[in-house]
Amino acid sequence: MTSGSLNEVDSLATLTAVELRDGLDAGQFMTSDLIDKLLARIAEREPDIKAWEFLDADLVWRQVEELEKRNAKGPLWGIPVGIKDICDTRDMPSTYGSPIYRDNRPRSDAAFVARLRQAGAIILGKTVTTEFAYFHPGPTANPLNSGHTPGGSSSGSAAAVADFMVPIAFGTQIAGSLTRPASYCGLPGYKTSFGLHSLVGIKGFSQSLGTLGWMTRSVDDLALVHAALTGTSFQQTDTHKIAKPKIALCKTYEWSHAQAETVDAIESAMKDWSSSGATVSEITLPESFSHLLEAQKAIMAYEAVQDLGHELENHADQLSESILALLDAGKQCAYSDYIVAQELAGQCRATLASIMADYDALLTPSAPGEAPHGLDATGDPVFTRIWTLLHVPTINVPGYVGPNGLPVGVQLIGKMYKDQDLFLTAKWCHENFSRQANNKPV
Repeated sequence: MTSGSLNEVDSLATLTAVELRDGLDAGQFMTSDLIDKLLARIAEREPDIKAWEFLDADLVWRQVEELEKRNAKGPLWGIPVGIKDICDTRDMPSTYGSPIYRDNRPRSDAAFVARLRQAGAIILGKTVTTEFAYFHPGPTANPLNSGHTPGGSSSGSAAAVADFMVPIAFGTQIAGSLTRPASYCGLPGYKTSFGLHSLVGIKGFSQSLGTLGWMTRSVDDLALVHAALTGTSFQQTDTHKIAKPKIALCKTYEWSHAQAETVDAIESAMKDWSSSGATVSEITLPESFSHLLEAQKAIMAYEAVQDLGHELENHADQLSESILALLDAGKQCAYSDYIVAQELAGQCRATLASIMADYDALLTPSAPGEAPHGLDATGDPVFTRIWTLLHVPTINVPGYVGPNGLPVGVQLIGKMYKDQDLFLTAKWCHENFSRQANNKPV
């Protein structure tokens, strides 16, 4: 089963967040009109897609009423968002994808959720996550073909945005939990520079890897949310008035995992961007980077034992086989090996900063290929692990469609803390990433 065509979805539900903000500011429609359409869409599609862990229509309407009483309008005023269910919400359950926390009711919001409310956003509900944002999947299906995974761990967030249930949804990334589902569902998906946003109130693991991010329907939407959370100004950019970017293909030492459609997507992007005026070249990372994949796995496992120690000690019988295997690997990782892995990561970060001085972004795969068939697994994060470890911002750029009619994104890597510059590059790249003539547009 595939998602309904655009003419079967109410036009309000298909608008980007920027379009919604402009329409609300201009009085073209009311927040109540938008909520009506989105709740109707969810009621129609949720039985098949299962994107939401919790959604209470009465609670949503109470938020609308409270918002209308405010005098000041924030940058996300009246715009609904979905929150990944490893993030605490003071008025909704937070189950973290685990039966251990089935009845968990936090008393406060995660730090970023509080900022969203201050910016005027409406928390529509909690989206399905894999168990503790690792591999054990929830029930969510890919809305472009419900026989395929939407990816993980931010499964529900990707599916909800892709199926026009909500214009913005939040995720997190330790390995590839945001970039991969964005690629599988054909969305712009942004992982921030590490440490840019507080993770207080987010139940995950691996404190040196965990990073916030979000998925939307346009690159401008990514930038709008960034501005709202950082208190900076937002202004749409005319990409015709900015310098053409300098982009370097970086295959990484994991290139052998790229399936034919990913290779084609990368080659298509390079051709399109070059013909549109970008400077496109190719770089090879130093040999030390070949060890980063295993370093990321070691760090993640070692830190998981610390962060999930309570669950392992008191609720091991309610943990999945996949999380138990991760914790067992963490227990086998010596402290000295953990330190070696962290030192390697630090050295490679410094090297990468030097390499990227001459480029606006690096181009690399987002995922091995199209979303795999079946809902028992969420795909391989092989092309995202090292970039999460290196702490740099990343954006999935959609635009290519594989042989089975499912999206294949490409990943842009930006410079540390130069997230706003990456938005400009990603917008230009998205606008100049043409679709193959024999494929359906994303």
